[in-house]
Amino acid sequence: MLTSDEKRCRSEGFPATTPPVAPESVCSARKGLWVVIAAYNEEQRIGRVLKDLLQVVENVVVVDEDSGDKTAHIASQYPVWLLQHACNLGQGAALQTGIRFALDQGARYVATFDADGQHAVMDLEKMLAALIDSAADFALGSRFLGRADGIPFSRKILLKLAVLVTKLISGVSLSDVHNGLRVMTRRGAEQLRITLNRMEHASQVIEQISASGLRYVEVPVTVRYTAETLRKVQRTTAAVKLGLKLLLEKTLG
Repeated sequence: MLTSDEKRCRSEGFPATTPPVAPESVCSARKGLWVVIAAYNEEQRIGRVLKDLLQVVENVVVVDEDSGDKTAHIASQYPVWLLQHACNLGQGAALQTGIRFALDQGARYVATFDADGQHAVMDLEKMLAALIDSAADFALGSRFLGRADGIPFSRKILLKLAVLVTKLISGVSLSDVHNGLRVMTRRGAEQLRITLNRMEHASQVIEQISASGLRYVEVPVTVRYTAETLRKVQRTTAAVKLGLKLLLEKTLG
């Protein structure tokens, strides 16, 4: 038997959790949630992602990274905030722009979400519930605690290497450091100053979370791989190479 609060949450787009995690608080938190998407040449997927997101959240910020296709045009057809960089500065810069914008608009919670359809919209509820239940300021999605549908073995090894490099550099032990699905409180978001513009920003975010002294939790999520999304592997490879370079520099002083 569902309670009245659980029925309301379910009717508003999120299923009741089991066990229940303060459904009224999660519903209230969702109203203050802003989702930031960095998008580059995602005309084939951005519309579907926005359609799904807007069923459960009210405020979405799309930062177009000077796409060469119709990404910005398609995003403009939806009731979202559309920001555009005059040149492609990379995903890190786009996320920093979007996070800063959301904070300026009064966001109480900020999420980062990929534009390519790899993430499951319904995982956002689990992330919010994790923040509320644990009093953390950062909820970090982990495909290795959850599911990584269709992940190639080589990709899995590469991501595990990134975990090792990040741990050696920052001392932070996580199961997944290159997962773009994150939810943070306003206090947490204010700690981030992303200066590494491309995929390398993921390790920088982890370092800044560690340096902030604020609490973080990992949350099992689902990441779906397709032939199209696997094109990102080259960018992740570059991030791991940079991490190894930083580790070498740190070791040698």
